[in-house]
Order: sequence, then structure tokens, then C-alpha cells
Amino acid sequence: MKLVFLDRQTLAPEISLRTPGFPHQWQSYNATAPDQVVERLQDADIVLINKVCLNAEVLIQLPRLKLVALAATGSDNVDLDACRQAGIAVCNIRDYSKNSVPEHALSLIMALNRNLHAYRSSIIQGRWQQSGQFCYFDYPVRDLAGQTLGLIGYGTIARDVEKLALALGMKVIVAARKGQTPREGRVSFEQLLKDADVISLHCPLNESTRHLIAEQEFKLMKDDAILINVGRGGLVDETALLWALEQQQIGGAGFDVVTAEPPAADNPLMRALAYPNFILTPHIAWASRNAMQRLADQLIDNVEAFVAGKPQQRLV
Repeated sequence: MKLVFLDRQTLAPEISLRTPGFPHQWQSYNATAPDQVVERLQDADIVLINKVCLNAEVLIQLPRLKLVALAATGSDNVDLDACRQAGIAVCNIRDYSKNSVPEHALSLIMALNRNLHAYRSSIIQGRWQQSGQFCYFDYPVRDLAGQTLGLIGYGTIARDVEKLALALGMKVIVAARKGQTPREGRVSFEQLLKDADVISLHCPLNESTRHLIAEQEFKLMKDDAILINVGRGGLVDETALLWALEQQQIGGAGFDVVTAEPPAADNPLMRALAYPNFILTPHIAWASRNAMQRLADQLIDNVEAFVAGKPQQRLV
């Protein structure tokens, strides 16, 4: 078996990847450009990837490939239908960041409600000295207790965010899918946008969720509502978000993801950084050392299980 890891640098250098427990050849690349993929996988039986794209055009040129082992939960960079047609198995990573991502989401929620970023920046600019007293009130500070958290998507991560929010005294509501009548325990998508003080996105990115939040949705939100996205960048129309911040249509936003990563300098989210009520982090919600090591261990577990004829975490 030949195993090729195409983008090893997507895991921190200190994270250990144990040696698979079967005879094999191992080839690892820090990064792989699109025009290098086919060449590097010509004689590979198993490919390990995080963000490298494998589309139908690439996969059809890799007749020896048997397994795509994703070093991530999301699979939008792999053509799953093409894998099915080619008889290529695909497995992904699950539940490895059930602490890291919810804690990051909560950190963004707390930072925006307390306006930590805005106050830190104003102190650097000398505002405290200018105030002439022991404190100043340039930005609102709100308690989380009593606020309503609206969850869009209700998988493992969202449920763990819910637990943290409930522990802080928040009320939690969960949206039905957009355009669907809510079943018991859910509220309509539109009602959640109107009622929630904080809205947190936890759904996969697909054609039905792309630009799930756009200008019309921002208009439904409270003018002090906070939008959190630690899911996928394409869930939100980024131009519409910039508009919402410019027009003070919402109270703020905290994002860990962008449609194109890394973002271009003129990306709307990069421009939004001019606003004190917007926080952008570089897709690191998942990346606690604990979570990354669990991911690395599960990645090799998945490969070993496949080779042993007992595949797990299968998407295809």
C-alpha cells in the first residue's frame, strides 16, 4: 500500500501522526497545488487530504486509488458522486472538536457581548486617558444571561454550544430548515432570525445552504443581534454582511471562516475588520492541540480500519 498525505501543513508541526500498523510506503507533502495532484497520486492506493480538492476530472486519472481519507469533517472539496462511480471509498473525521469549536463560538459570543475587542483597541488609542475618569462607556456591555441563542443546524457541535449557553443562563431556540414548517421543538427559520439575540451557524455547506444568510435575512434580525459563523464561509453572503455592519443593521458578528481561504485583501470580511464589532479569526476554531491530536489519531484509525476490511466513518 502506498499512502500519500497531500497537505500535511494543515496540521500543526507538533501534532504526531503515528505510523500505520501495516506494510506500506508513506509520502508526505506540506502542500500540493491543483496541477500537482494527479502526478503525486499516480501510484497511490490511499490519499490523505484536508483541503486539497479532488474533483471528477482528477479522480478519473487515478485508477489505482482506493481510499480518500479526509483529515477533516467537511467533504465539500471531494466529489463524492465521482468517488462512488469510481469505487473509491471516502471517510472523514467526526466529533474530534466537540470541545474546541463550541468553546471558540462561545468566546466570540462573549467577546462581542462585552465589546472586548472595541475596548482593547480604544485603550491602545489613548481613550482611557482622555476619559479623565476610572472608566468610560463608549461601547455597550451586555450579560449573556437572559439572552436568546438561536441555533441554525443542530448537530454535535451545536448541541455542545447549547450546553455551554444554558450553563450561562441563556435561552436556546433551534431553527427548522429554511422554508419548512417547524416540527415540535423547533421554530421557523424566519422566527429565529427575529427572536434571537445571538445567531450561531452550524450547518453544512451545500446548494441549499449557500448564502443562507443574505441581505433579506439581516433585515429580519434585531438591530443589536450578533451573528456567529464557525461553520462554513459560504453560509453567509459576505457582501451582505459588510452592508449590515455598515448600516448598523445588526449588533456585530464573529466569523472563523471565509468563502475563500485565505481571503483576498479586498474580501468583504477583510474590509469589515474596520468595524469594532466584527471579529475574524483564521479558521482556527477546531485547532486546539487536543482536538488536532484527536483528529490525527482518528485519521490513522480510519486508514487502518479500511485496510483491515472494517471501514469506519464512511461517506462513500
